[in-house]
Amino acid sequence: MNTKELKRSVLYIAAFAAFITPFMGASVNLALPSIGEELGASARQLNWVVTAYLLGTAVFMLPFGRLGDILGRKKIFMFGLILFTLTTSCVLFTHNISSFLVFRVLQGISSAMIFGTSMAIITSVFPPGERGRAMGINITAVYAGLSSGPFLGGLLTEYFGWRSIFAFLVPVSAAAAWLTYRKIKTEWSEARGEKLDIPGSVLLGGGLVLSILGFSRIPGITGIVLIVSGLLLIIVFFLYERRASFPLLNINLLVSNKAFSFSNLAAMIHYAATSGIGFFMSLYLQYLKGLDARTAGLVIMTQPIVMALFSIPAGKLSDRKNPGHIASAGIAFTSTGIFALTFIQQSTSLFYITGILAFIGLGYALFSSPNSNAIMSSVEKKHLGVASGMLGTMRMIGQTTSLGIAMMLISLNLGDEAINPSNYDQLLKTIRTGLIIFAIICIPAIFASLARNKKLNKH
Repeated sequence: MNTKELKRSVLYIAAFAAFITPFMGASVNLALPSIGEELGASARQLNWVVTAYLLGTAVFMLPFGRLGDILGRKKIFMFGLILFTLTTSCVLFTHNISSFLVFRVLQGISSAMIFGTSMAIITSVFPPGERGRAMGINITAVYAGLSSGPFLGGLLTEYFGWRSIFAFLVPVSAAAAWLTYRKIKTEWSEARGEKLDIPGSVLLGGGLVLSILGFSRIPGITGIVLIVSGLLLIIVFFLYERRASFPLLNINLLVSNKAFSFSNLAAMIHYAATSGIGFFMSLYLQYLKGLDARTAGLVIMTQPIVMALFSIPAGKLSDRKNPGHIASAGIAFTSTGIFALTFIQQSTSLFYITGILAFIGLGYALFSSPNSNAIMSSVEKKHLGVASGMLGTMRMIGQTTSLGIAMMLISLNLGDEAINPSNYDQLLKTIRTGLIIFAIICIPAIFASLARNKKLNKH
């Protein structure tokens, strides 16, 4: 296979795979009321439907990125698609919320295998001058999944039930695995012969699990203890990594490579400020505005459609201009949009909501592709899997934190009550409080991105 054919195959297959899990996430958000009704789930358990998946992904993203560097990125990527196909098939046969959550964790692990290696594969194939455009196309596929998820997911849920979402994904993910096996004949493993840092993986994973469990139990003392324990484990992880022979995360990348560290910090904060919006808006539109799943999906898909439209132009621009400047502007747009959304009431017009979601989508597009380009272009080839895994981990930590904040607010205001007209006032209060917190979180992301800009200008 010549270089041109390899580039084309990698781009198409990575984009195909990139579509799958965002589509599932956006679809499941719209199906939450239906899932809750059929499986008898409380508001807190519905939040875990989303969080369990993110937690499984966050814990395993960096280990699988590193394992891709050692054993081969294509291999981990393909097995991730196979595992996703199998676990998604299992969801079709679950009839209680506990088993459903177990399969959601397994889906998250399979997604860690896919996204912990996909950006590294793209970076391995495309040189710096073409990399931003390639990443823009890949991220556009992510946003295509996000934009079509609410509409198609709402449609499937409305007419065929929520299980049809997972039934749709089984052949799609199986086809992606088959195409990977048939079309990509090259393997990348620049760190072959090195060892996976298992103690480091356990410390990081344990820290993330305890922290997220703690969020779900606030304001009780158990929640505080779990969060503190989780943070301590993460601190121990960083101390251990400085002495490890084959570290899961090369601390020098964070200490000496400021472009890498500040770009990842900006990514984590940005995702922490934005990932809970879809969850809140799904509940707002279906409960407080009384929309059906299909119509709510049409409203929510405004944001990812705008993301998809502007991601490739933003990626191309980051090949020619300082990606930090573009990403910083994106964060400012996002922060402004979230702040405008904090004023919603039950009577707020759908026109206002749609316009604000579109504005947030523009900010997201201006941030994501350029920021990914900055991260992946700042490391050596043997660290590409770690960089890809780190980017994915920051995204998942941010998303999990965002859902953790939503879970904490729901626990405080609604507890284990099912959502019904008697607690709609509390639901609106919860949503508005969450959006205010998200708007505030965006502010340090702007400073992190601006600090990174100074470093990028030197390269």
